[in-house]
Amino acid sequence: MAEVGAHLTAAPAGGDRPSVFEAVAQDSLMAAVKPALQHLVKVLAESNPGRYGFLWHWFDEIYVLLDLLLQQHYLARCSASFSENFYSLKRIPVGDGRQQPLATAGLPKRQHWKSLLLLVLVPYLKGKLEKLVSSLREEDEYSIHPPSSSWKRFYRAFLAAYPYVNMTWEGWFLIQQLCYILGKAEHHSPMLKLAGVRLVRLTAEDIQALEKKWAETTPIQTQSITSRVQSALRKALGGVAFSLSTGLSVSVFFLQFLDWWYSSENQETIKSLTALPTPPPPVHLEHEPSSALLPSLKTVCPLCRKVRVNATALATSGFVFCYRCIYSYVKAHQRCPVTGYATELQHLVKLYSPES
Repeated sequence: MAEVGAHLTAAPAGGDRPSVFEAVAQDSLMAAVKPALQHLVKVLAESNPGRYGFLWHWFDEIYVLLDLLLQQHYLARCSASFSENFYSLKRIPVGDGRQQPLATAGLPKRQHWKSLLLLVLVPYLKGKLEKLVSSLREEDEYSIHPPSSSWKRFYRAFLAAYPYVNMTWEGWFLIQQLCYILGKAEHHSPMLKLAGVRLVRLTAEDIQALEKKWAETTPIQTQSITSRVQSALRKALGGVAFSLSTGLSVSVFFLQFLDWWYSSENQETIKSLTALPTPPPPVHLEHEPSSALLPSLKTVCPLCRKVRVNATALATSGFVFCYRCIYSYVKAHQRCPVTGYATELQHLVKLYSPES
């Protein structure tokens, strides 16, 4: 069941703290899903721009809405993000209490909304910032602004500072992970610390509670129209979120494979695997009188043995003849005079030399 998680890992004796491998793996899960989905949308948009072009144009906004719905669903039901629940983890508030709440209890409102914003909004803004930097770099190369303009100076300073800001951001995450590995921190990510939560493994009680919550149906307490509409809306949103999460659970490895397949460092391997083989040379029909040895000079027609006039190639074999010679031969025999391949008059291709 997707709600319980696909990879249940038994907690070691004396601790519910997930390993750094589990923590980093759940982070990389959603990071691999977006590029794979983006590639699928790009293929759809290129195949039918009129129908699917808007999906590519508004991909970031559509994705962040779906991500918001998905993460809200899992935070409300499982006290975890989609990827954390996939690896059988949950979030609990940071505090001194030894008694951990069940996953079905949900997070306190403050931690819930902070977690939701940090899970959805921060990656969206970071992606938009990276696209802005990329577009500004292109604009800097082909900009019509004078070099001394204030706008030119501003975004050149921004482009110069961005690598250091990005390095600081990535270094912050790396230092936090190193502290987590060494046991000096209870969060492997600064985002968890900002949200005021920490990750722990699901217990047997959590799994039983999640299964029970998923199986039970909540009766409608009131028959008012407003209540029915709200209940139907919640069920619809929950159904969409569950369908999306189930689909992601089933296809997550396929999406990761697509991300690996289309990664830049893998392109050379793909080219070597998918490159078309070199076609073999044509087989000469030496038993036919018309397939005598080709002339040694490349400018000589194989049929009349003279310098070619109005050079014409056969698309079926690639050999070049005089137009008059090959036209008459193909019209009479419907084959290539050298290889014997079946040929029609529409296979004649006029060749134009640079001199002409």
